[in-house]
Amino acid sequence: MSDTRPNVVLIMADQLRADCLGCYGNTVIETEFIDFLASEGTVFENAYSPSPSCVPARTCLMTGMNQWNTGIMGMGGGQGKSTDGFLHTLPGELAKAGYHTQGIGKMHFSPQRSLCGFHHTVIDESMRKEEKHFVSDYHAWFEQNKTGDYGPVDHGIPFNSWMTRPFQAPEFLHPTNWTVNQAINFLEKRDPTKPFFLKVSFARPHSPYDPPQWYYDKYKEKEPTEPYMGDWATVHDDIQAGKNPDAWHGRIPIEKVMDGRRGYYGSIHHVDHQIGRLMQFMSRYMKNEMQNTLFIFTSDHGDMLGDHFMWRKTYAYEGSARIPLIVKLPTKMKTKQVAVNDKPVTLYDIMPTVLEATGVQIPKTVDGLSLLPLTQDRDVPWRDVVHGEHSTCYSQEEEMQFVTDGKYKYIWFPRTGREQFFRLTEDRSESKDLICDPDYSDKREEYKGKLIEILRARNAGLVDDEGLVVQTKPIISPEYAKRVGV
Repeated sequence: MSDTRPNVVLIMADQLRADCLGCYGNTVIETEFIDFLASEGTVFENAYSPSPSCVPARTCLMTGMNQWNTGIMGMGGGQGKSTDGFLHTLPGELAKAGYHTQGIGKMHFSPQRSLCGFHHTVIDESMRKEEKHFVSDYHAWFEQNKTGDYGPVDHGIPFNSWMTRPFQAPEFLHPTNWTVNQAINFLEKRDPTKPFFLKVSFARPHSPYDPPQWYYDKYKEKEPTEPYMGDWATVHDDIQAGKNPDAWHGRIPIEKVMDGRRGYYGSIHHVDHQIGRLMQFMSRYMKNEMQNTLFIFTSDHGDMLGDHFMWRKTYAYEGSARIPLIVKLPTKMKTKQVAVNDKPVTLYDIMPTVLEATGVQIPKTVDGLSLLPLTQDRDVPWRDVVHGEHSTCYSQEEEMQFVTDGKYKYIWFPRTGREQFFRLTEDRSESKDLICDPDYSDKREEYKGKLIEILRARNAGLVDDEGLVVQTKPIISPEYAKRVGV
């Protein structure tokens, strides 16, 4: 008797902000395949990264746990980085339930060859080398297949830079193409007697903004949206800081900012076409399996792209923290699937969603909520807000805590006590800070109260009888030490 449980394809793009897809309202960028997937599924308008940088966000996704319970709330400032040792992970639970599980592309696990529950991984680590003899699968393949004496980043653009230029090697050698090649290879060679879970994880559009020449040229003459500049953004208007090619903040000439945005757009368009290759392969050679597949598309975090004189991620602002999240149900589950949902959702909701859809028991360690009821127009209780945070990375003054429901957002900076408040329904760009506006004092206190309630439950010195307490050290969860045994 064949196993008729649904397959799962989880597609993740690295550092992709929500407003850089057509289905989220961008009219310049071309993302036809992702938009088509969205048209057949549910678009979550208010999806946020719980800790907007690579390792903490991905750990939340893999475990279904919030960032306090994973013990990883950043990529510095006393935060651990081991992603090993969790009792329950998404691929691990599916593997135990009889699924064939495969991870492809950027995993960002530590140790780098950890499986974290997958049967097998084929990885692209974007030049990270944490162990002496480690070589990523992509780089080994690149060296075997290159057509000349060059390396994968000989163009000289760093992996966190605002600079851009075309990929210096033939397009077939780009990691975006390689990732889909490996996904198709798995689909051709998987165990056909089992349902499968496939995570396809692109290392782009994360910088370097180095799309192949065709995609670079495509956006050379186009005009992306100019960066947003808030009435508060002068705090990051630093001419000297902006001279650094790896700058996380600072004043950079607008023509260079726009060039960086064009390169970012080209990288996204390239990812979209490769997703199209994957979907076409499945439509042509796996039609029945494709109809019985749950597709989820998301990102770990966004990219500020020069908004408010800022770049990269780790911030509470929309460009950094708001992510795309699209869920397309298998055909047999699609009755009454809603097109758009505006509930506040986050990455640790993905694990319980997949487990409910596949009939696998959800472990008690999971903090997330299944999105299935929201896709099927079922009335269920839901959280009021998403809570996000990030510890020290670029600057301790930028450590942040935020709560949002997609309508309003309250931000607190634990090291300085600084606060911000935005009305997102009228100002997604977060250009007008309402923290001192008396017309919004009640709303500000309401959302601040939600953050206080969440942090008070930690009993970690973040709240006292008078409210939020300014911190002198990074916020560190005791859960990390418990897990790694230190």
